[in-house]
Amino acid sequence: MTKSALSHFASAAGTDRMLLVETFVRIVEAGSLSAAALQLGATQPTVSRRLQLLERTLGVRLLQRSTHAIRLTDDGQRGYERAKALMATWQSFENDVRGAGEELAGTLRVVAPHAFGQNQFMEPLAKYLQQYPGMRVEWLLHDRVPDFVAENIDCAIKVGPVSDPSVVALKLGEVPRSVMAAPSLLAGGPVPQHPAELARLPWLALRTFYRDEVCLTHSQTGEVACFDIQPRLSTDGLYALRKAAVLGLGVGIASAWALRDELASGQLVLLAPDWQAAPLPVHLVYAPSRLQPARLRRFIETMREHLPAELCESLKQAKAGTNSKARAGQKAQ
Repeated sequence: MTKSALSHFASAAGTDRMLLVETFVRIVEAGSLSAAALQLGATQPTVSRRLQLLERTLGVRLLQRSTHAIRLTDDGQRGYERAKALMATWQSFENDVRGAGEELAGTLRVVAPHAFGQNQFMEPLAKYLQQYPGMRVEWLLHDRVPDFVAENIDCAIKVGPVSDPSVVALKLGEVPRSVMAAPSLLAGGPVPQHPAELARLPWLALRTFYRDEVCLTHSQTGEVACFDIQPRLSTDGLYALRKAAVLGLGVGIASAWALRDELASGQLVLLAPDWQAAPLPVHLVYAPSRLQPARLRRFIETMREHLPAELCESLKQAKAGTNSKARAGQKAQ
């Protein structure tokens, strides 16, 4: 074996090779790298790297790619038939080992966002434990994406964008965000209706998502207004921001459903209610592997089935917007 071949073999040995095979099959059946990436919950660059690693490991070109299409080479056609057979055999093996109706038992380790993990995501967690009484869950609250292998974490719920291409990120929904403050901050004056009025007020920053600039979008016209802020208080904790806002220290941006009680009681009021900050995506994130344990598969299913109502609504709105754009594009053609 040549030095180059040894190097490619070593690279593949550190990768889940069944994942490489599955990626190849998905690309062929989906018709493009981008469509396969969407099905796999991965990014297009990640899918491309997996295909390249598989080709280097096998020492053959599997696909011919152009800007408009992909097609199988002769080696790729043979490889595709064998890959499908291999995937079917592997699926049968998984079903035999796991059992079709397994009774779950063991421990699931989940990292959840510090604020939402104490409230909004507790109901889906409770449903999971009620449905699988043999399961135990370690519910770890912090806002970073963990090292899944080193920390022995099954999955994480992440609010905000996921930039790591090596993980699988399933989008659960989006968190809408609005501007709010305590009535005392307005000193009896009218509620601001435009971002230009907000720029003159003292500000609080949730530094995980905004620090020294605020951008708001008009919900009807789509107009965007940005302005600089010099926050009196910067924090990475939603609860600290909430308390500071209630105490009248400044204006903050957060999800209305995270601060529902304070808004309902009048401790906080919405400012410039027709303007909103960009919504934050919510993902369920885990390490890619064909050997996905049943406890994780069932947790993913439960989370999707019992999402907080606000996330379900955001998904409906996002899908409606996508369908509307698609119809507009079809009419334009």
